[in-house]
Amino acid sequence: MKNINIKQKNIAGVLIGLLLLQVGFVACSSDDSAMADNEEVITELHAAYSAFNPEATTIYLDGSKVVIETTGLPNHETVYWGEGHPLYLDEPDVALTPSIMSSNNNATTIRVDATPGLTGNTAATQLGTIGIAVSGASIFNDQEGGGALDQAAASLDWTGAHIGPGVYHYHLEPIAFTDDDDKLVGILLDGVFLYGRKCNSTGTYPTDLDGSGGHTTITQYTLGEEEYHYHIINELYSNTGSYIAFAGPYQGY
Repeated sequence: MKNINIKQKNIAGVLIGLLLLQVGFVACSSDDSAMADNEEVITELHAAYSAFNPEATTIYLDGSKVVIETTGLPNHETVYWGEGHPLYLDEPDVALTPSIMSSNNNATTIRVDATPGLTGNTAATQLGTIGIAVSGASIFNDQEGGGALDQAAASLDWTGAHIGPGVYHYHLEPIAFTDDDDKLVGILLDGVFLYGRKCNSTGTYPTDLDGSGGHTTITQYTLGEEEYHYHIINELYSNTGSYIAFAGPYQGY
């Protein structure tokens, strides 16, 4: 009788163990499924990031985010490098802001969605860095100190940039690397790429842009796939004689 009880206890223990394993497997499967549903796994950077200046930027994936760390120092000439620098360009007509690049901390880090959240919601741009250009410098919107940019137009260098507050940044079409063409300008805070005034898919100025200057077509970095992106809108801005880089609103939030 004692042996029978022992066998019965062993059988019961095995059955309980199998039941616990099954419950655990179901629970783990549910957790894995929930994780897969809630977070997209990104394993490779978008091909457009290959166009960014490697001497100024470090770009890497962090989960579903892309981190862009930059020195903020561009790889082109400007008066704002200051005399004596190899990239200094004499621009006597520019009403210089008080500081030069070599005496400022231009370093900036932004985190953007690897896949923009194009849900139909929009968000206004704010003062300060709204994106990072392929040169490594910041992109600002169409405002200057809370007022219209045309008040500060005299301080913009040949490529639509100046210093203040504290960082070198572009307000206008940065002709140092995109001049009336389809080249990549940079990445904005909503994770959407910004291109020049022309569309790569047609070679002409796009006519189907939304209120942010965006549309969905193939680009030189999408391997034939359509993707939503922004363009610099082909409309001259005020007394600047050039084109606003990006005014907003963001579409990718």
